[in-house]
Amino acid sequence: MEGTFVVGEGGGTAGDEPQAVGIVRDLETVELVGRLADGATYSFWTFNGKVPGPFVRVRQGDTVEVHLKNASTSSMIHSVDFHAVTGPGGGAVATQTQPGGETSFTFKALNAGLYVYHCATPMVAHHIANGMYGLILVEPPGGLPAVDREFYVMQGDFYTAEPFGSKGLLTFSTEKLLDEAPEYYLRCGAAGGLTTEHPLKASVGETVRILFGVGGPNKVSSFHVIGEIFDRVYDQASLTAKPLTDVQTTLVPPGGATMVEFKVQVPGRFLLVDHALSRLERGLLGFLLVDGPQAPDIFQGMAGPGSGH
Repeated sequence: MEGTFVVGEGGGTAGDEPQAVGIVRDLETVELVGRLADGATYSFWTFNGKVPGPFVRVRQGDTVEVHLKNASTSSMIHSVDFHAVTGPGGGAVATQTQPGGETSFTFKALNAGLYVYHCATPMVAHHIANGMYGLILVEPPGGLPAVDREFYVMQGDFYTAEPFGSKGLLTFSTEKLLDEAPEYYLRCGAAGGLTTEHPLKASVGETVRILFGVGGPNKVSSFHVIGEIFDRVYDQASLTAKPLTDVQTTLVPPGGATMVEFKVQVPGRFLLVDHALSRLERGLLGFLLVDGPQAPDIFQGMAGPGSGH
């Protein structure tokens, strides 16, 4: 299933601009069959029909009113827990929503940061494992510095009864979920979801910001871009602490996030991976395609066959 992945380009925007106090955010939980991998589909549970769900962007101090609808075609109760919320269940206690129903709550965004949201209806791990997660950015009062390209990327682990590579409609396995033994690792809703069909794109000389989160429910990510070094890493998505600099790989736990920034200085295809590299073989790969002039003073070499890059 293809998910949204570019949430804005230029000027430091990603998705919706911050709005005034009294922001209303509408979410709908939808169960649908979508593409999992080549020749394979899966019954995803989603926010707004996408994995990950829509990117939500507000400003610190905003009061946000959340409306959650559960599609009448749903088979399950669904809810939403925002890690940005200070309050019981992150809002989940107020949004246990029956099929065809609607619930709501309000919260004040007290803390700046980049936060995961997810369904929190028991069995919570099952709902997350079927794709029910997204990110909410609470910008500090002055906003984030402008960048040229900004991307929204999330990772999740999926548990099918059928082995990796099976064809047809695949089914969920509770046993594999509880054993923490995923068959697929997905980035933005499908195996290889950010590769040939939906790569990230930038040009030499531009600054890239990646807003990266892990829905999980179980596996940590060792986020790495092959051939690049993160100029700045906002560790654990803390936007009020001084960023780390010159970082090769950064750890992101399930239910956690990070924000990385770097300037692209040479053209080429750069791979977004989890440096637990066996996961490449289970679908976890993305491309950042950079165009522009060569920079032989920085990198010079002839591309040969067989590298996979």
